[in-house]
Amino acid sequence: MKEIKINNIAGLHEAAREFLKAIGDRKVIAFNAPMGAGKTTLIGEICRQLGVEDDISSPTFAIVNDYESRATGDHIYHFDCYRLDDPREAEDMGIEDYLYSGNLCLIEWPDRVEEFLPDDTLCVSIRINPDDSRSVILCPA
Repeated sequence: MKEIKINNIAGLHEAAREFLKAIGDRKVIAFNAPMGAGKTTLIGEICRQLGVEDDISSPTFAIVNDYESRATGDHIYHFDCYRLDDPREAEDMGIEDYLYSGNLCLIEWPDRVEEFLPDDTLCVSIRINPDDSRSVILCPA
């Protein structure tokens, strides 16, 4: 288990850099955290460090946003599964095609699509600390 501390928004850049080093070649990352913990903010910084120049926003209504790294041409898929009421909705949108594409998949609210996640999915928890800092905890698979 690895823990990355984010003391404030100014520390986000370094935390995202450390996060990318820690995930290695993992492609499916499941972010578990309460509403307002900073999932989308962290994912946005991760995408920027990977060369995404587009605006990064939560795909709450679209379910998935497809970003392209200007540096590598790779696609990065950002999911927000909060609105899914039934896992079949994810299946109907082709979630397995994304998850097994070999591209980086960053998933918010992964408990809603748990049955589709590959065995080697990296689970990440974000904890809000009493001082309002964040702890990003990478759990071994």
